[in-house]
Amino acid sequence: MAVSIDRPEPGGADPDISVVVIVYNDAPRLTTAVRSVLDQTLRNVEVVIADDCSTDGSYEVARSLAAGHPGRVRALRLPENSGGCGEPRNQGLAEARGRYVMFLDSDDTLERNACRNLLEAAERTGADLVSGRCVRVYTDSRHGKRVPWYPWLYRCTRTVESIAELPDLFVFDTLSTNKCYRRAFLVENGLAFPRGIHYEDLLFSAQAYLAAGRITLIPHTVYHWHVEQKSTTKSISNRRHEINNFTDRLEIHRRIDALLNRRGLDELKLHKDIKFLKHDLVLYLRELPFLDDAYRHRFAELARGYLQDFPQAAYARLDRVQAICAYLLMREDWDNLMPAVDTLINHDKISAPLAERDGRVYWCDRYLDDPGAREVMDVTALGHHGRPLERMFLRNVLTGYAVRGDLVLLEGAVVNPLHAVPADARLTAELEFRARRRSLQTFRFPVRTLRHEGDTLVWQASVPLSGRFRPLGVVDEVWDVRLHLRADGRRTTSRITAGNVDLESAAAVRVRPRLSRLMADRLAPEVSAKGHLAFRLAQHGAAARHGRALVDRHLHGSTARTVKGAYRTLRAVKRDLASGTRKVQVYHRMLRLLPVRRGTVVFESHLGKQYSDSPRALYEELRRRRLPVTAIWSYAGERPDGFPDDAELVRRWSWRYLRALAQAEFWIDNQGFPLRLAKRPETTYIQTWHGSALKKMGFDEPGYRVMSEQEQRAYQEALDRFDHFVVRSEHDVRTLARAYRIPEEKLLRTGYPRNDALVRAARDPRVPDPSARRLAERLGIGPDRRVVLYAPTFRAGAGGGVQAFRLPFDVQRFADRFGDRYTLLVRSHYLNRVTLPPSVAGRVIDVTGEGDITPLLLLADALVTDYSSVMFDYALLRRPLVFYVYDWEEYSRDARGTYVDLLKEAPGPVARTEDELLAALSDLPAVGAHYEAQLKEFVDKYGEYDRGDAAARIVDRFFGPTGEAR
Repeated sequence: MAVSIDRPEPGGADPDISVVVIVYNDAPRLTTAVRSVLDQTLRNVEVVIADDCSTDGSYEVARSLAAGHPGRVRALRLPENSGGCGEPRNQGLAEARGRYVMFLDSDDTLERNACRNLLEAAERTGADLVSGRCVRVYTDSRHGKRVPWYPWLYRCTRTVESIAELPDLFVFDTLSTNKCYRRAFLVENGLAFPRGIHYEDLLFSAQAYLAAGRITLIPHTVYHWHVEQKSTTKSISNRRHEINNFTDRLEIHRRIDALLNRRGLDELKLHKDIKFLKHDLVLYLRELPFLDDAYRHRFAELARGYLQDFPQAAYARLDRVQAICAYLLMREDWDNLMPAVDTLINHDKISAPLAERDGRVYWCDRYLDDPGAREVMDVTALGHHGRPLERMFLRNVLTGYAVRGDLVLLEGAVVNPLHAVPADARLTAELEFRARRRSLQTFRFPVRTLRHEGDTLVWQASVPLSGRFRPLGVVDEVWDVRLHLRADGRRTTSRITAGNVDLESAAAVRVRPRLSRLMADRLAPEVSAKGHLAFRLAQHGAAARHGRALVDRHLHGSTARTVKGAYRTLRAVKRDLASGTRKVQVYHRMLRLLPVRRGTVVFESHLGKQYSDSPRALYEELRRRRLPVTAIWSYAGERPDGFPDDAELVRRWSWRYLRALAQAEFWIDNQGFPLRLAKRPETTYIQTWHGSALKKMGFDEPGYRVMSEQEQRAYQEALDRFDHFVVRSEHDVRTLARAYRIPEEKLLRTGYPRNDALVRAARDPRVPDPSARRLAERLGIGPDRRVVLYAPTFRAGAGGGVQAFRLPFDVQRFADRFGDRYTLLVRSHYLNRVTLPPSVAGRVIDVTGEGDITPLLLLADALVTDYSSVMFDYALLRRPLVFYVYDWEEYSRDARGTYVDLLKEAPGPVARTEDELLAALSDLPAVGAHYEAQLKEFVDKYGEYDRGDAAARIVDRFFGPTGEAR
């Protein structure tokens, strides 16, 4: 291919980096892209502009830039358009003179230090390829939206000798543009972009990764990928409605597969296959609801030809709905696939009526005769069957749309999974029109017809939009529609999926905005990005459009800009006032100057998530004595149920919360009030804590030892706020108190107030506790049933997070073996969620949502736990304990370490396998008898101060029998 090029004068040192900028019909943005290279802090950089035979003057802009920067910018032009990005990059690479090469698209930019940072890393490590962070910049976002591209890959600098050491880099970061390549490396390996095919980056990056002898990643942003979400012209990679787009992607993947197969890199290919199923295929599946039958059939045919050879191990790594979609696509079961795709697009939406068989829940009732399909269709673990109606996000399909005069006639069908809405339920519903941008108004219209029909609830509504719908007309251009359905007083809200109704040719309805018809005179239906019905204000006729254009000019004039600037300033001030930093400043500079309110106590349990634990026990002791204190309870999130009616409730981090803390005479909590809030000297902080320690805590944790001096000092200042720290044994003194550096004079050796009820129950086991009796009645547990409580601790995940909770034993097996004798209560850590199959209903019950664990402990005849501190509390009841430590090897290797040798000191059998666990539970009386002495020794050591009067002793000391604090 003959290429025309403006060449520089000979002479001069070779540049450190050549940046190849490709352009096609993008004259307005080309200068900005090139300027981002010329303005690099690394000066010895050249630009090679490769124009793909543009027709809009891009090459003239390129030549002008070359003329204006001789020796630094060169321009070449392909004689004919290549139809893709590969060939212009190849031609630019052939002309590059730098020791290293980078690629840049004309609509993107480089970060100012990109070349310097990439070059320094390459020179320092000797890498053939250096990659940095790419950030997607949404140029049409009103709020400056910026999203890092796979940021977890770029958290720190690292170098690998082979891409096999870092499969995630190979399968996720397939961009060629956020990388710097040693040019000799590219030439020696004959690396070039494929010609005449899209997704050329994928193959080029795969070849470069596999050929590189050393790869370095740096944690610096190097590339700004500019994205226009609202553009009517889709980029090549986003034209997924064109079947050739999918054909090209498959061909590129086949070429990559061939590379991997030739090298015998089976493990790397498995990672790529998983990524294709979870990402590439999903991108196209999301488009299927909006495309015709011919496209769908051809797409399924192509997908089947490629996916049929994928290993089962790849499918095993899919999310449940992804696996269902892949299975149904292979069979072209559109009736079941389209609802599944709706769930794929809208996470947590229940889109199918579901089917229950043999105590398991399935996506649909087809294919269940095939064991393999039955496994794929099993959605029991998603927990849809256990959700209350209020928490169900149901698929609501539009089945009819018409305009008659001033009325819009809408019809739809809401899926009714497992008949969650019973046939005899009292049904009402209304449609809500809400502006997508925040508006001062919403419009609601009643649904006139609502009835059961098979597995759905069908509805019809006549909406008088012309008369009652009065938008403003400027800020509320797009309106979303929601259906609020009530069944026996319980409400669920759904969006309306467009379904098969043709909305593109559907009629609009006349409307009259409050700011006149110059703003708009029609409301036209459309489909949102997630497939839901929406309406957009529009103009009809040349005169109306001329009026709107006039208004738009005024809206963007100098006066309007001044008004909008003032509005944005006010919004910024409001955001600033609501920010945590500003609240902390106001708290310290103003609120702490307010007078202390004598007798005011702020209570908090588990960071406001519960009304429970020792703070609850102290509050109830104060109320029992009718002492004249003003009690304030904090809560997190939405206003909760279960908190006391006779106490003031304040939302955590609200202004009322901050003022309450600033003026309180007492703080009482079990975990920690916000660390950044200093306590005034007049306030007494009683820290009850939330359990004796098995794992190392505080400054004993390895993570705290490596904190900076400043971080350690700030943490210590937060701990120094404690005026009193409750302990239940000398073990707590040696561990918790020492780990948190609590001095002796602050210790309260009273035991935990929350454990008073446990001690009393152990003294007289014949008297049932009222709270346990009420709990049993609410859970439907008869007095003749024995109760086993399973209460594990959480498991730390990667990066210090919390692992998803999975029951480590087969609850079906437990129910089959012990269901006639025991009821198993499962209480996961409050950070986790439990899903139980319907087959164990009544025999196994999820009690994770119970705020206070004490009634559960009182109700349980035996406890199964692992490493949870609940063992120290339950032991006070002198009832059987069983320890299920299936992951002991992994847990014992944790660098955090423990204070207790559980295998040596456990006052009950330690089961390592499910069989051992079930064997221990088969004879609980024998467990109790065998470990009686050990259990007593355990209680004496870890609960020596728990004597049943902790709450009374603390109230006596600080509030007195007459209510006078002292």
